[in-house]
Amino acid sequence: MIKYKYVLFDLDGTVSESAGGIRKSLEHAITSLGKPLPNLNDYTLYIGPPLLDTFRNVCHFTEEDSQKGLELYRDFYNETGKYINNLYDGIKEVLEKLKSSNIKVAVCSSKYEKFAEEIVKILGVSDYFDAVCGSTFDGSRKDKKDLIPYAVNSLGGSFEKDKTDTVMLGDTYFDARGARLCGVDFVGVEYGYGTTDRMKAEGAELFAKTPYDIISLISN
Repeated sequence: MIKYKYVLFDLDGTVSESAGGIRKSLEHAITSLGKPLPNLNDYTLYIGPPLLDTFRNVCHFTEEDSQKGLELYRDFYNETGKYINNLYDGIKEVLEKLKSSNIKVAVCSSKYEKFAEEIVKILGVSDYFDAVCGSTFDGSRKDKKDLIPYAVNSLGGSFEKDKTDTVMLGDTYFDARGARLCGVDFVGVEYGYGTTDRMKAEGAELFAKTPYDIISLISN
């Protein structure tokens, strides 16, 4: 039996194998601004954190250029990048199991909410999610510590009352840190883009090697 009422999934690296589209969109934004490309081989640098932080911290852009980069990225991603996406093997079966158990399930992603909704549709799993929760265009809601309460409330819960009935699933330390700061349980996934060491540093203890391991880790 699933031991939670609310199960929150990160999107990139947890539900969706999406690195190719994200990298292409980021490269487009950087080169369009006439900036040199940083080494983007390490996906952990830019898959997981809010996009604005990537331009600030990885590309070392000014605030003005970061905002321009954000707009360029989103335009390209909307036209091209979002279609470079695949569902991880086993995720659909996990979602089917949760659906049949009457568990409330949400996407909880730092990705712009409209894009997250569209990607879930592209992947063909919209019917399995009761809510798709993402960041705002103006950046006022972008960190997991803000997104987790928003997701629980969007599912019809009351975050302050339902913390112990909530679990966050994700592949990066951003997910693990958000769960820790919010006081909810966390299960890390090893098949995504993050590292177990960095998730462990944020208090993570349980890890799914593949999507097929998730159900046993969130069951009694």
